[in-house]
Amino acid sequence: MTEPSLNHVTCPDASGGHRMAYWQWGRPDSGHVVVCVHGLSRQGRDFDVLAQALCQQAEQAAPGSGGLRVVCPDVVGRGESDWLKDPMGYQLPAYAADMLVLLAHLHARAPITTLDWVGSSMGGLIGMGVCGQPGLPLPVPVRCLVLNDVGPAIEWNAIVRIGTYLGQAGHFGSVQEAADAMRAVSSSFGPHTPEQWLALSRHMVKPVSQSADSKWRLHYDPAIAVPFKLATEASTLQGEAALWKLYDHISARTLLIRGALSDLLSSETAYAMTQRGPRARLVEFEGIGHVPTLIADDQVAAVTGFLLG
Repeated sequence: MTEPSLNHVTCPDASGGHRMAYWQWGRPDSGHVVVCVHGLSRQGRDFDVLAQALCQQAEQAAPGSGGLRVVCPDVVGRGESDWLKDPMGYQLPAYAADMLVLLAHLHARAPITTLDWVGSSMGGLIGMGVCGQPGLPLPVPVRCLVLNDVGPAIEWNAIVRIGTYLGQAGHFGSVQEAADAMRAVSSSFGPHTPEQWLALSRHMVKPVSQSADSKWRLHYDPAIAVPFKLATEASTLQGEAALWKLYDHISARTLLIRGALSDLLSSETAYAMTQRGPRARLVEFEGIGHVPTLIADDQVAAVTGFLLG
């Protein structure tokens, strides 16, 4: 399977609701579901390489067992999902609520018997919200949680760095031009071949119009930056206590991935996460900052081995 299917689910909000897109790989009737949720300005196709590896390895390990259903949502405001009328809806509690709607939708289509979660950066924070509140109406408890370069304590310098480019939709003459521009602000992702980077970038842009000479823009609603830029260093520190409380209530087996050069997840926070709550298993990748893209063979192997080993 070289391409996923594009699906949508309707989620409620105060303005009458919105549609969230999700990309589905593997067996649509499989009871084993892996939800992969992207970072702040990214989208669900970031997980193409990982999703294909998970589906292939699950089938090879147990042919005819039903395989996997890998679901990669475009968080609202990104990718193929709707943009919100009220930009203040672009916050973690609303994102987590949308994921509960998605899980109920997936469960209704084919019962979920095993549920795993892979979250990169913001997707990991959403995962903490879903896994760290025992009373939420999940189809089944999350069995395994992968947190990709994120934890309850987020370094303020990283928030400032992200804020310098978030919300600047930009216009580009080609996908390659957009890829080059994104690479300039994403050097912390680590080394990628030109082919890998172009593949990562292809779904990050959309044509401005349907004309033959249309320019390209980034895929997301620039208004996702509105609540993000309201954060202060003081409010970020205040939010840490709530995030640590969520983390300490996680019962899922947890893998923490960290780029050894990450400016968002400090080594001190990562170590603390191995000592409390679910006592995450920590894997670090040298020469990588925020955030590992889960494309390199060793990164893919860390996730597939944890979920399927």
